[in-house]
Order: sequence, then C-alpha cells, then structure tokens
Amino acid sequence: MTELRVATIGYAFMGRAHSNAWRNVGAYFDVPDVQQAVLVGRDPAATKEAARRHGWADTATDWRDVVGRDDIDVIDICAPGWLHAEIAIAALQAGQHVLVEKPLSNTLAEARAMVDAAAAAPGQVAMVGFTYRRVPALAYARRLIAEGRLGTVRQVRASYLQDWLADAAAPMTWRLRKDTAGSGALGDIASHAVDQVQYLTGQKVTTASGTLRTFVTERPGPDGTEPVTVDDAAWATLGLDGGAVASVEVSRVALGRKNALTIEVYGSAGALAFDLERPNELRFLDGSDPASESGFRRVVVTEPEHPYLDAWWPQGHVLGWEHAFTHQAADFLGAVASGTQASPSFAEGLAVQEVLDAIESSAARGGAPLRIGE
Repeated sequence: MTELRVATIGYAFMGRAHSNAWRNVGAYFDVPDVQQAVLVGRDPAATKEAARRHGWADTATDWRDVVGRDDIDVIDICAPGWLHAEIAIAALQAGQHVLVEKPLSNTLAEARAMVDAAAAAPGQVAMVGFTYRRVPALAYARRLIAEGRLGTVRQVRASYLQDWLADAAAPMTWRLRKDTAGSGALGDIASHAVDQVQYLTGQKVTTASGTLRTFVTERPGPDGTEPVTVDDAAWATLGLDGGAVASVEVSRVALGRKNALTIEVYGSAGALAFDLERPNELRFLDGSDPASESGFRRVVVTEPEHPYLDAWWPQGHVLGWEHAFTHQAADFLGAVASGTQASPSFAEGLAVQEVLDAIESSAARGGAPLRIGE
C-alpha cells in the first residue's frame, strides 16, 4: 500500500488539527503516503477556503457524497457527536477505514452499534481519537507504570478544567444542546480524563458515582435566550478492577484555566504527575530514594528514547499540542498498512462511554454508586 486517500468531515477546530496532521505525517514517519482528497463542510465558501489553506484537493458539502466513493480509503470524522454513528457505520459498511473524534458517540446505543459495525468489518481499521494518548509525556507515563516503576497503583487524580464558558454572556452553541452534544463537559472533556485513567493504569473502571452541575442555565442564542440542556461541570469517583480509586473533575467554567488537563498517579513504589499546560514535562517520584533525597524529579520528555521523539528534533527541542495529532495519524496509518486494529478501538471508546453514562445516571440518583453496565 503506497497511498491512502483521505476525506475529512469537518473543517473547523478539529478539522484544522486533523488537516495539519494529514499534511505533515509523511514528512516525519514511515507511513503510506496520504492524499488529502476531500474536505467536507456545510458552508461551501468556508470549506473551500479551509481546503485551500490546509492542502485539500477538493471539497464537498454533504458527507454522503464521499462515504462509499471508490477513490476514498479513509473517512476522518470531525463532525459533531450526533453525526458520528451514522457516518462511521456507513463508512465501515462501504469498506472504508474510519477515524472518529471522541467521544465515540452521544449515546450508549449509538456506541454499541458502532462497535458492532466495526466487528462486522474486520478488514477496516476503526479508531477513536483520544489524542492525548499520543502526547509523549503521557505515553511515557504509561510505560513507567507498565514497567512497575510505581508499584501497585492506588490512587489516580484526573482533572480537566477550561474557562471558555465562564462568561454567562457567552453565546449558545451546539455543544450546549443535549440533542446535538449528548452532554456537556462530561462527554467533551471527561471522556479524555476517563480514557487516561484506564489507559495509564491498564485497569478498567467498574464502579462510578457522579455529580453534574449547570451553573449558567441560559445562554443568548440567535433567536433569543435559550436553555442550556447539558452540564457545565462534572465530578466522579471511580473504582477500578485492579483495586485503584480515581477521582475525576472537569469544568468548562473554571475561570483562569484554559486547557488544563492534570493527572496524578500514586502507587506503592512511586508517583507521577502531568500537566498539559507543560506538555513536555513529566514529574516522577521514585519511592526507593532515601528520605533525605525524596521528591518529584522533572523529566523533560524530549529524548529519542521517549515515545515518538525519534521522528522529530534534537534532544531538548520541545513539541506542541498539535504534534499529538500527527502521532495519532501515524499510528492510524501504521495500523492500516500492517492490517492490524488500532488502539483506541471503537470497543475502547464504548468502554469510556459506559463510564460516562454511569456517571450521568449516578448524578441523576443523587450520586449513588453504580456498577458499570447497570
């Protein structure tokens, strides 16, 4: 396989990030060549301008015009969540590979249908875009935990705080309507936090208790004030099958926090901490150090021995947020070329969706703990 022809559906925030990855991945990683064939968006003029800027050969205004085309190998879904299931299932049934942004879908029923479609198409790669798995510092953290450097993992703290909705006058968007977004901060950013809890520890969440809160209940819309029908913030306590306990806190109204994903993992023999606002750093504590020297050390994750770094710059030259998308594209293309399934799979996306659903159900029951799948 020498070339894969890609169609990306969506040209805004995520569409731009994915476009940058498709355009650059072949320059740094040994993967099949990528042809940026079609960019899809509802606004013809805006889509054409985005295509010109980001290197797409053609445009379309309806995803149905590209799904199933013989000259398209990969469907990359950056559309809102309520479209994920319909597009992904159609693409898999048409014999195309699929990359879909997180969360996998808006509902458990849709997520399960997507998993079934992927299982019925074993020749196609079906991957969900939990891109922070591809941040080198977090990939290295997973390696340290898997190697036993932390001993038995006991506690995890995952927090993802933003403030783009802190202003009560911020306008209504599709992300604030349950029928289009599914949920608010829960699906948007708690999905990342929950995925990291399971990805880093290698443990599955088995129980969840949760609280949801909508602090700004109305927003100005194009036709007047509209009710906000999703959460602004969420809190959860999660039990894992390896005995660890995780706490998750997310918010889109945390004034002063722009994109602050912080993760702390505490084990019997060590600990580590990560902050996305310092993405090239991992703090690591070796519990075997003598008390007189004990403390977190700062590891700058820019060495060729670190995940993905051998493709980039000399030691000490840092990477940015956008590089994780290039790493994601490289892993996806590598799976297509080798005929193997990529991770995170749709089944892994469903596992996150089940946790989010349990958190929401628990919140509706006053925070009562629930077993996943109840």
